[in-house]
Amino acid sequence: MRLPRKPGPAVTAATLAVGYASFASTFLGPKTQFWQRMTRTGLLLGGAALATDADLRAARPKPRDLATGAAIAAALYAVFTVGDKAARVIMPSGAEDIGAVYELRTLRPRAEIAARLATVIGPAEELYWRGMLQSALTRRYGPVKGAAAATAAYGGVHLCTRNPTLIGAATVAGTGWSALAAAGVSMPALVISHVIWDIWIFLVQPTQPVE
Repeated sequence: MRLPRKPGPAVTAATLAVGYASFASTFLGPKTQFWQRMTRTGLLLGGAALATDADLRAARPKPRDLATGAAIAAALYAVFTVGDKAARVIMPSGAEDIGAVYELRTLRPRAEIAARLATVIGPAEELYWRGMLQSALTRRYGPVKGAAAATAAYGGVHLCTRNPTLIGAATVAGTGWSALAAAGVSMPALVISHVIWDIWIFLVQPTQPVE
């Protein structure tokens, strides 16, 4: 069977609905199984992106993508270091919200979490939200409106967490990645940046001390 070159509007809308349902299940289900559910969500969305978009299937990383991805991750980490401090001052529940996110790293061994982030979760987020969804929205509405709509969708999918700081953080990160995608940064570079950023901010150098 020949795989499609680009997803149509109906397929895009269906995967978005599935994505929202999957995120809700991931964050609202039993906490002990969070990483298993998050991995399944990544496989579902990343798989949908690769199955419906020939450009994503054909993308291969180049040496410069590693440097670009690392630079993006470093810049984003700097933004979040400042944002962490601001959230604690501006938002009454900021410190508690941030702590709730970092509690998730205690649910599985760190090496296992890193492997899940690097091989499935991080790549899938870029492949779907920027690679498939934003590309489809851009074809329909143009690069600026497409990036804005993709950012709104990415921030909105985190509403199920009921964590205002996490929702804001996802929207900020999504804005950055969507703007870069609209500017022509390659998908391999975006994937690399997401993986490095996930592992660095969550496991290597959190923005707050974690026991």
